[in-house]
Amino acid sequence: MKILSHYIHGGLTAAPSDNAQPIVDPATGKQTASVALATLNDVDAAVASAKAAFPGWSETTPIRRARVMFRFRDLLEKHQEEIAALITSEHGKVHSDALGEVTRGLEVVEYVTGIPNLLTGRASEDVGTGVDSYGLRYPLGVCAGITPFNFPAMVPMWMFPIAIACGNTFILKPSEKTPSAALFLAELLSEAGLPEGVFNVVNGNKVAVDALIDHSDVKAISFVGSTPVAEYIYARSSAAGKRVQALGGAKNHMVVMPDADIYEAADALMGAAYGSAGERCMAISVAVTVGDEVADRLRAALQKRIADLKVGPGNVASSDMGPLISAAHLEKVSSYVGIGSNEGASVIVDGRSAFSSDTSGGYFIGPSLLDNVSAQMRVHSEEIFGPVLSIVRSDTLEDAIDLVNAHEFGNGAVIYTGSGEAARQFTRQISAGMVGVNVPIPVPVAYHSFGGWKRSLFGDHHMHGPEGIRFFTRLKTISTRWPKSKPQSNQFSMPTLD
Repeated sequence: MKILSHYIHGGLTAAPSDNAQPIVDPATGKQTASVALATLNDVDAAVASAKAAFPGWSETTPIRRARVMFRFRDLLEKHQEEIAALITSEHGKVHSDALGEVTRGLEVVEYVTGIPNLLTGRASEDVGTGVDSYGLRYPLGVCAGITPFNFPAMVPMWMFPIAIACGNTFILKPSEKTPSAALFLAELLSEAGLPEGVFNVVNGNKVAVDALIDHSDVKAISFVGSTPVAEYIYARSSAAGKRVQALGGAKNHMVVMPDADIYEAADALMGAAYGSAGERCMAISVAVTVGDEVADRLRAALQKRIADLKVGPGNVASSDMGPLISAAHLEKVSSYVGIGSNEGASVIVDGRSAFSSDTSGGYFIGPSLLDNVSAQMRVHSEEIFGPVLSIVRSDTLEDAIDLVNAHEFGNGAVIYTGSGEAARQFTRQISAGMVGVNVPIPVPVAYHSFGGWKRSLFGDHHMHGPEGIRFFTRLKTISTRWPKSKPQSNQFSMPTLD
């Protein structure tokens, strides 16, 4: 059986069979390959390669770096079907969703093809007599990205294209559950003309993660995953003196107002709650209805749509929702339906019984819908990361905002309304990093930045867009003066620019 290994210094490494773990197709539960888990020596080799490549790559002009990104962009478009097929085979999401993932990653590559302009500094003439000042951004060195299983192409492409375009070298540690897309991207980068060592992939588990965090030659760590791991990586990396952006968990809410189009809101919730089997950090997992009548109408509209939703393998065209990533995660997600019922929620649709003949052997669960959920219930307070949607009933918009803001996470929040006044109040008062008005999943486009608030983000910088440029560079401010004659005496006072 095929063993996937690492991509170091421009090529695949030998794949040892004594330190590997299975890769499983979640639609069948069957092993399709194995992936080698990196040792400390593997991480050292990747860092050494990246460190050696940094001087030459950082001195490469931004326009030449941009040309590599242009070629990489063209290759991504040419091979997007192949990348999507790899994602579906290892993650399980339906093919159309996998294609969408590739597209959202490709948009970041398109953004950084403008790196000569994005790195343009600020300049001021005559800040003092004969003194000019300007600021420039410089690359950090060797950077690393640690990415989750649910977006094996998109999330890495939210990191490494910006880091590389800014002049850094990069080491990617993808999820060991979904490694193939990262290795494919590495091959495309080499084909695009990226020099050896500028981009490396090490597959592995916590051993590889800790090795990257602790390595003195790694200057920055970018992470997306669960909040406990994000907090761990932030604390340990910061203690090691590294720059860190660690994006954690979420519990995203959609507030539905009495003047909202219920059918539009229900359509939006179907994709936002159940798309990719709910395995998205920006999935809407709570609908907060303002008024009981809104809740009743929304629930009825959702029930009708859920009945028509087709669960099946991601590579089957008729499937709307694929499997979960693993047997362990299936057990976890399934348990929350029972937890909600035991805590007093009304189970309107129980996804645990939504199986069909073509889903045997895989990690499938149907969409679940719970009503009469309260803020104190675990189904509301904890991130489920599966297709379980809760309805929380609220009396007023103010109560709804208070409920959302009381949650420990602050990743995304959405309002569906026809009122500009309500939308403005919501967008100003809600404590979340990404906000939507009549937009079900408010993921920013590539030239804006992605990131949450509160315990959804550890670190000061959001991801991609202008924040991504700032994260992967450091500012140097330069003041220059060319006096016509030398000073007549020594100057010991604080200099002023008059």
